[in-house]
Amino acid sequence: MDFTPIIQAAVKQILWVLPFIIFIGFLRTPKVKGIIGEALVKFLAKIKLPKDVYHPIHNVTLPTDDGTTQIDHIFVSQFGVFVVETKNMKGWIFGGESQAQWTQQIFKEKNKFQNPLRQNFKHVKTLESALGISPEAIISVIAFTGECTLKTEMPPNVTRGIGFVDYIKSYSLPILSKSQVQSIAAQIEAGRLEPSRKTDKEHVQNLKTRHESVPEKNCSNYGKAMVLRRAKKGANKGSEFWGCSGFPSCRAIQKIT
Repeated sequence: MDFTPIIQAAVKQILWVLPFIIFIGFLRTPKVKGIIGEALVKFLAKIKLPKDVYHPIHNVTLPTDDGTTQIDHIFVSQFGVFVVETKNMKGWIFGGESQAQWTQQIFKEKNKFQNPLRQNFKHVKTLESALGISPEAIISVIAFTGECTLKTEMPPNVTRGIGFVDYIKSYSLPILSKSQVQSIAAQIEAGRLEPSRKTDKEHVQNLKTRHESVPEKNCSNYGKAMVLRRAKKGANKGSEFWGCSGFPSCRAIQKIT
């Protein structure tokens, strides 16, 4: 029996399906998922946040002392400057405000990722330094998109779906004048690096360099890994330090030198 026609038909089927499989795999890459999440937030903001009230600025890369920082979305208004970090994820999300890392769980698979509140803290501080305005005027917002569920109690500025719009609109007391809004938006536009593939590539390289330059440390008490933390109060509020990953059982800390 000649199997050639059967084999040719099978090959044709594979060649027809293969591009679809590759495309689905491409959509699941972290970079593309991030782009999709940011596009969704941009679209929802466009239809839900009046442009005459909220001035939108997207994909803002700003220079910092240690390289660059990249902000997904900024909305400048008389009610404040809203800095939005987007996370396009699925599954269950577990995390606490003071934890260095949060957990994504999909069935039995668990993955760690950086606490987005800490990630956005750097964005907020960079803007605060660049704009020279009151810290109270810059508001951090985390926007989770995708089919995810926040399984632990989160601060009100950690939102899911269209919740980021409701959180932004919850600020209704004007704290900036119209002229200040125009000035702040102009400052951000003037200070940002040109949005381009080259800028994105250099930012990724800066992140790798910064990560590689952070040495591993172990706690002198229990030998557990030390993690970077940020002081939330006191004279050193906002400053980073090394804290034992076994906190609160171990409260050992080390200064960053």
